[in-house]
Amino acid sequence: MVGVYVDQRPKGDLSRQRAKKYGFKIYPTITDALRLGTDKIDVDAVLLTAEHGDYPDNEKGQKLYPRYEFFEQIVDVFRRDRRAVPVFNDKHLSYSFEKAKRMVAASKELKFSFLAGSSLPVTYRLPPIEMPMNGEIEDALMIGVGVSDAMDYHALEAMQCMVERRRDGETGVRAVQLIEGNEVWRAGKEGRWSRRLLEGALVRSDSRSGIGLSDGRPQDLAHSVELEELVKNPSAYFVEYNDGIRSTLLMLNGAVQNFTFAAKVRGLPEVQATQFLLGPSPNITYSACLMGKVEEMIVSGLAAPYPVERTLLVSGTLERCLESRISGHRRLAMPELNVSYQAPKASQFCGAIG
Repeated sequence: MVGVYVDQRPKGDLSRQRAKKYGFKIYPTITDALRLGTDKIDVDAVLLTAEHGDYPDNEKGQKLYPRYEFFEQIVDVFRRDRRAVPVFNDKHLSYSFEKAKRMVAASKELKFSFLAGSSLPVTYRLPPIEMPMNGEIEDALMIGVGVSDAMDYHALEAMQCMVERRRDGETGVRAVQLIEGNEVWRAGKEGRWSRRLLEGALVRSDSRSGIGLSDGRPQDLAHSVELEELVKNPSAYFVEYNDGIRSTLLMLNGAVQNFTFAAKVRGLPEVQATQFLLGPSPNITYSACLMGKVEEMIVSGLAAPYPVERTLLVSGTLERCLESRISGHRRLAMPELNVSYQAPKASQFCGAIG
């Protein structure tokens, strides 16, 4: 770390303390931080982290973090100085899919490596399974916890990193719907999401509540009335892909405290299920796993280890799901989310075998 721009300094801010301890300088603008006070860009890479600040919310409940606005200032320096360096953008690209598309387009135009996203796709998995490359996923379900436009983003990107390995690669999302409350349980009874996959995902959780904690058969919680009592306000995010597969994110605050995934893959007799491991503070191993990927991109001088299009698609999917919520929980067709890409063949999570 050599130059830093700090947008806000709330109580408890550590930027000045860290600058003094580690010898980097805090600059008044993003341009100055990239140029280190000179007249040309003088850094080897840029980390863009915009979260936890005091920013307004929009009508969808999204926090208006200025990631796109900061990115535009970074790219403006690249253009003026005729030199671009790798960029890492922490978490989703923007609350706006249109702005997110512009960010990806700029990285292609100026030909710089661009990595973004959540730490969940690269953290340890329990057990360390991976979806087979070019496999046929028949159904997929993710369990997440936490508040909207923060933790649901993490859950959607974790789900995406699993389903993107299917046959013919990612071709985009055609429709989404977000439902809440008792409609979630009704949808389960109607078969819109799989109880069998819910069983598999719950079994991989080690932070269950109720019967799932005390009973030796945690999968029973998937069929228990207690699940509805534990989860006061469930949400279900339905994602329909252009190639016909469907996946579901269930946000189950109160029943579990971690993120798990389950899928049925054609040709495999058992449900494939895993937990995305989030270690306790202050041993934030998942962030270390993510920064390892950032270092890999910067030091190697190569492209990002996995496509930024994944984060682009998830950014758009989340925004459209939140639009579904405020528009009466309607199913929304989304032809604009036709983002196509190929997942890397090599597994990218910490502890992956092979």
